[in-house]
Amino acid sequence: MEQWMKTFFENYISRMYFPTVHLTDIIEICIVAVISYEVMLWIKNTKAWMLLKGLAVLGIFILIAAIFKMHTILFLAKGSINALVVGTVVVFQPELRRALEKLGEKSLLGNINPFDKSKEGQRFSDETLDGIVKACFDMGSVCTGALIVVERAIRLTEYEVTGIEMDCKVSSQILINIFEHNTPLHDGAVIIRGDRIASATCYLPLSDNMQISKDLGTRHRAALGMSEVSDALIIVVSEETGQVSIAMGGNLEREVTPEELTRWLAQIQYRASEKKRFTIWKGRQKNEKV
Repeated sequence: MEQWMKTFFENYISRMYFPTVHLTDIIEICIVAVISYEVMLWIKNTKAWMLLKGLAVLGIFILIAAIFKMHTILFLAKGSINALVVGTVVVFQPELRRALEKLGEKSLLGNINPFDKSKEGQRFSDETLDGIVKACFDMGSVCTGALIVVERAIRLTEYEVTGIEMDCKVSSQILINIFEHNTPLHDGAVIIRGDRIASATCYLPLSDNMQISKDLGTRHRAALGMSEVSDALIIVVSEETGQVSIAMGGNLEREVTPEELTRWLAQIQYRASEKKRFTIWKGRQKNEKV
């Protein structure tokens, strides 16, 4: 037995290669793992997932062509690689832009810099918070549709200019009056920056996520689309059911209560205390009116 163990150790174990692991190696592995995880999340939550499946099918087709020596197909595939790369950048420009914006939102150096004061301070007051909550549920009680965008770190100037400049203090009365039926400003979204309403009747990008429930109307799709291209918190009041929903980070939470809406707004009220929150899709509801 001892001879067998000695022989086994000499023939196998002693010949195995055990690399020397340093602290920098561990840090490098962690960095690569985090980057890989973020890239996979980005692919899953955008149209890049469909692109990846299409590239997989194309790769299998080219592999079959290589096995059977289909030279014409291989020549065409080789010549189209550059065009494919350029086309990918053009098609996925919004997603690539959002990925870079998310990278900027991480602000890793800012988080470890004790002298960086830009992340501190109050984004809006408690009075503004209470006014938004009261207006949303007052409008919901009478089924008045509304779409409110609360700006955070990313400036929404390009969407602000599509509406009518307001520059007035946030209050429940003003918000209710803006979204009242048959008023000039009721159609479109309101953008809130700090304690002021920056603009009304703004046009927002519609989400093209194919997994969105068919029951959702234009307001909810616009809220999701805005949440996909910015870090804003978007509040939707259904014109048909009066239910209040929240969109942020490409996710939608439906049928929130006043307490839940208050908690959501409180989480983004202070720049230094913001934390990422993951949400889930709730059950399918009745068709939302546009």
